[in-house]
Amino acid sequence: MDTDTPKPHILVVDDESDMVALLQDLLRRAGFEADGASNGDEARRALAARAYELLLLDLRLKSEDGLTLARQLRQGSPIPIIMISGSSDETDRVLLLELAADDFLVKPFSPRELVARVRAVLRRYATTTPAPALPSATAASPGAPSPASPWAGQGLRFGDWVLDTDERELRTTAGTLCALTQAEYRLLEAFVEQPRRIWTRDQLLERTRSLETEVFDRTIDVLILRLRRKIEPNPKHPQFICTERGLGYVFAADVTRHPA
Repeated sequence: MDTDTPKPHILVVDDESDMVALLQDLLRRAGFEADGASNGDEARRALAARAYELLLLDLRLKSEDGLTLARQLRQGSPIPIIMISGSSDETDRVLLLELAADDFLVKPFSPRELVARVRAVLRRYATTTPAPALPSATAASPGAPSPASPWAGQGLRFGDWVLDTDERELRTTAGTLCALTQAEYRLLEAFVEQPRRIWTRDQLLERTRSLETEVFDRTIDVLILRLRRKIEPNPKHPQFICTERGLGYVFAADVTRHPA
């Protein structure tokens, strides 16, 4: 890693102090900065105090379920999250995706795999600045406006939404940020760049997959469900992301350019 480049700062959350120390050591040896937290409250305080590029979060925290913490953090922050799980069950993988994790690691894992996954998620995050610190020790309220920042370039508008492909952000036309995971962003980007096109699941998987991460059959259905909950006025009767029975999905709305 270039010594002139600021080191990505990672927060490790695990209730086993030995595991936190081990992960911090591995990350620092790989050229990252790493802080530790033993529970959800400590994690929230750390996130409120400074900006982190990535969160490494254990799934089974004793004082607070890691799934609950991940859901709360995702409501108010776009920070990438890698979940650590002791189970390789596919149901757990679907849950992790549904709760906005960007990737997961199954115990036991090698130091090489840990570093590879961290670097892969940071590459996919594709931003030049870390996720902003939370405004307080508790998660921000869903839909709360983000700090003001000028739009870069042109956005793609549909309904009351604008997808900024320069900043890789989704906002309302009033400027309120909607936090998306990288998989959600890639999926929505594919849809709005080619509206009215019918996409098969395989085609959408190809657009959202990572070479470093295993994908499975129902991933797209889970991502579609999550996106509908975020952007549709009525997710049960979608007007943007519609199902073409037996074929796949189609983005059934007009898309126009929206100036900065």
